[in-house]
Amino acid sequence: MRKSFLFILSYLWAWVGICQPTVQPIQIVITPNHDNWQYQVGEPVNFSITVWRNHIRLSNQLIRYEIGPEKMKPEIVGNQVARPSVELNGGTLSKPGFIRCVATTEWNGKTYRNIATVGFQPEKIQSVVSTPTDFDMFWNEVKSQLQKTPIDARLTPMPEKGTENVDVFHVNLQNIGNSRWFGMLAIPKKAGKYPAVLQVPGAGVRAYAADTALAEKGLIVFTVGIHGIPVNMDASVYTQLASGALSGYFFSQAGNKDRYYYKRVYAGCLRSVDFISSLPTYNGTDLAVMGNSQGGALSMVTAGLDSRISCLAAIHPALCDLNGYVEKRAGGWPHIFNETNRVQYNQADLLNSLPFYDVVNFAKRIQQPGWYTWGFNDETCPPTSMYAAYNDVKAPKTLFLMEDTGHWIYPEQRQKMIEWILTQFKD
Repeated sequence: MRKSFLFILSYLWAWVGICQPTVQPIQIVITPNHDNWQYQVGEPVNFSITVWRNHIRLSNQLIRYEIGPEKMKPEIVGNQVARPSVELNGGTLSKPGFIRCVATTEWNGKTYRNIATVGFQPEKIQSVVSTPTDFDMFWNEVKSQLQKTPIDARLTPMPEKGTENVDVFHVNLQNIGNSRWFGMLAIPKKAGKYPAVLQVPGAGVRAYAADTALAEKGLIVFTVGIHGIPVNMDASVYTQLASGALSGYFFSQAGNKDRYYYKRVYAGCLRSVDFISSLPTYNGTDLAVMGNSQGGALSMVTAGLDSRISCLAAIHPALCDLNGYVEKRAGGWPHIFNETNRVQYNQADLLNSLPFYDVVNFAKRIQQPGWYTWGFNDETCPPTSMYAAYNDVKAPKTLFLMEDTGHWIYPEQRQKMIEWILTQFKD
């Protein structure tokens, strides 16, 4: 059984959908003076910057640099000619957090850029978002609404998408209110009881395919979209929605806790658990939820709200410690409190509403074992925000760091995730 699960889980990387950046002809290498990229508070960091072409280090190349706390206005700005390197004192921090060095150079009329971000005792970063006194009451009411709402599962067979051993269905469920919830189900044809995986998506508007590769190996896989629209339409439909009605959906009604876009989304994740739990071929005990970015957030939210989840895997989770910007430090995606976005909203309304959706407040309620991974160079989901949520998780947890990664992952991270999830499923 263990060996078969190894094959099953070797396919999990496919749904992550994040690729390593393409190598460019000019590489800027920024090297901190600690090989683990971590420092004690008050300890100075030094950066060495070099420029390479065809694996040869370039001399006399002008390098521009900015250094300061991530996502904040840089405190050190300048330019120097590499002879053959630029050596910089990057300063330090007086409290846990991250300093980022950004370097650019020009070659044949094109500008190249790279970053290096170092942590100062990140395991001690504390969240700044508050927990509303009626947080549990609010989400218990959402659960109550779901309990009163029939699942009304409408499964449309898609034999052209299935295989000899796997049935595929387009699934349409009733969510809270008058909304619907859609996904693709891949389920083994052979009679038996199977573990299940709920795959929750990263941000965006797109179609989703059934994960038949996983199902072929004996796993129920439910891959969902979040927008209340079918997930098997022509790609042009999603392109039009992404630039039209669903543009900036993650900001929609953010200042109203009862109408914010993610209320229906979080409820839909719970509805997905209802649906999987109702399947006669589900084994009733092994249910993982996993996703990256927005999906990493949804994985933590779902686990925090629903004890039927047995384990979770979250890759660089979004929506963590959103109002960090209010406290003059990086906040989580979608950066609603940064200088660019917050002018569009009443900040008091946001401060009252968003704590009901902040991953930090769900992280505090997670009781299941979890596996987490990210890098320090993530400019989409700042490591400050992710650590703020992770440090509030009291359940058993594993953090697999790849410090130099941004909003992407290495194959090694996928493999580690596979190995960890394997240990969570029953024999």
